[in-house]
Amino acid sequence: MQGFESHRSPSPGPLIVVLGPSGSGKDTLMSYARNEFGDRSDVLFVKRAITRPADAGSEDHIAMTDAEFDASVDGGAFSLTWAANGLRYGLPRALEAHLASGGLAVVNGSRGAWSIIRQVFPSAVAVEIKVDPDILAQRLEARGRESASEIEARLRRAQALDNGFEADVVIDNSGEVTAAGAALVAYMTQAIAEAQAG
Repeated sequence: MQGFESHRSPSPGPLIVVLGPSGSGKDTLMSYARNEFGDRSDVLFVKRAITRPADAGSEDHIAMTDAEFDASVDGGAFSLTWAANGLRYGLPRALEAHLASGGLAVVNGSRGAWSIIRQVFPSAVAVEIKVDPDILAQRLEARGRESASEIEARLRRAQALDNGFEADVVIDNSGEVTAAGAALVAYMTQAIAEAQAG
């Protein structure tokens, strides 16, 4: 993990950062929650900018080349950027206005970037998606995007990050997606209620 850059000043709104290893089902659970909340204006599912093609995986993201990413940084388009696994990630500055208005935002984060995310967004909470290691290995193999050695490396990295990371909330996604999805929706509902009460 490298290349953290903050491009904003803190906002008070609640930001839920969904964290977990590749293959844990973060995108699937966020899609489940998105369907539950519909088009509510007070709930924002953040679309990250990433330096990879739009068809490279299941995450709905803004695909950019390195040159486009650099230009966006220079133009002040991001609140925060970081680098991981040979890719660069950016959170759009539009996130700031949403949080400042008291809305709740949800973003697919990175455990290695969590400390800087929380520094830049003090209201951020970490929701970690956990999966049994054997099930995680099966999911990574099933999607067919990586070799056996690459999958092994991912599993080692996942374990290393687990050892140095403490989440605010942990959701087990080893079983049915509906159970884990309902847990995420319940936590988001609670966070919205607390924000409105505060």
